[in-house]
Amino acid sequence: MAYHTTLGGQGFEFADLRQVMACASAARSGDYLAGLGASSALQRMAARYVLADLPLKVFLRDALIPYETDNVTRLIIDGHNAQAFAKVAHLTVGDFRNWLLSDAATPAVLAALATGLTPEMVAAVSKLMRNQDLILVSQKCEVVTRFRNTIGLKGRFSTRLQPNHPTDDPKGIAASILDGLLYGSGDAVIGINPATDSPAAVSRLLYMLDGLRDRFAIPTQSCVLCHITTAMELMEQSVPIDLVFQSIAGTEKTNQSFGINLALLQEAHEAALSLNRGSIGNNVMYFETGQGSALSANAHAGVDQQTCEARAYAVARHFKPHLVNSVVGFIGPEYLYDGKQITRAALEDLFCARLMGLPMGMDACYTNHAAADQDDMDNLLVLLGVAGCAFIMGVPGADDIMLNYQSTSFHDAQFVRRVLGLRPAPEFEAWLIQQGITDEQGTLLPIVAGHPLLNTKMY
Repeated sequence: MAYHTTLGGQGFEFADLRQVMACASAARSGDYLAGLGASSALQRMAARYVLADLPLKVFLRDALIPYETDNVTRLIIDGHNAQAFAKVAHLTVGDFRNWLLSDAATPAVLAALATGLTPEMVAAVSKLMRNQDLILVSQKCEVVTRFRNTIGLKGRFSTRLQPNHPTDDPKGIAASILDGLLYGSGDAVIGINPATDSPAAVSRLLYMLDGLRDRFAIPTQSCVLCHITTAMELMEQSVPIDLVFQSIAGTEKTNQSFGINLALLQEAHEAALSLNRGSIGNNVMYFETGQGSALSANAHAGVDQQTCEARAYAVARHFKPHLVNSVVGFIGPEYLYDGKQITRAALEDLFCARLMGLPMGMDACYTNHAAADQDDMDNLLVLLGVAGCAFIMGVPGADDIMLNYQSTSFHDAQFVRRVLGLRPAPEFEAWLIQQGITDEQGTLLPIVAGHPLLNTKMY
């Protein structure tokens, strides 16, 4: 159905709900590349007026991508928790925004509501919010997961230690891991993007990581970010796999372009659970997402990139992951042009994922051809820390020499912890103190020449 409004003496018509959502989005290069962005600031505001007056229930009735043609839509609708939704079912999108910002929306209330919200609902309300609104609501959400340690507790801020190497050289990877551990990084996961997805190469890295973790009794989890089919093959061979990784998206067609479907994710999830490798919990999946993936696969079905991204969170939520993160600026300036667009997208992604009940981290990053720099990432880091982001990346020097993009470093995580009074995951924090890496206040200590981490072969 069409939607109409008048603003500034000018009439506006939107062909359907997809166009309302797209035009209400903050300006970003990907939506314009797809021909979906608002033609003017006035049209954008008109779309937001229309959106504010829409009942939340409309998103259960009018699917942006048809139920019959998309299995992500079917997952969203079939898995909707009507009982949880009842608390806000009477609200419009604008009323929902006001309620989220009120004191009535407590952490406990938001946690109980999470499964009652669809991705389209949370994407819609995010389009009506200022950056500070997104931060306020994100900060109120509490999402806790467990495997060998506990991620997402209030007052905690974790890191993925990302020791990538362009040739998967064990010495280079070991040096990066050592550097990260001595900076207090790695509590979210020690996760390597392999240069090759061959089972033999991935297996070598997995045995290396598991041996290191076991030798020093590090209370964390490891992951080699291979394709999920490679991980499934290796699990059958009893290779030590903690978290199973996969990039996911918000449309069936985009997931097909990644070589996956929901049934395959379910099979891998069950296989990982059967290994029973977690010591304190069974959240066994690690997912990555990113605005623009559906457009780059020509699989967005006329839906704006932020809403497509939020739909990926429904896929992630179904499998109760230990970690999820958006690689927010990684896909490039064709989708998020500059530091301002990257910052806005990161806050939207964090808000939508946390409101839906996900343990959301962020790869605060940009490519070398984007109109962004490290000052933009420094600003974003502080905003993410205030907003309750579960974890960020820890890359040596913030420069990933294998993936060729700029991210965040080990000392960036130390900066956020120090200025905001945040600490690592509790189990990992106790290990850092026991190893003499930090004191009880989280201050990094000098490492003496005889320290075991410096005097043991790590590969």
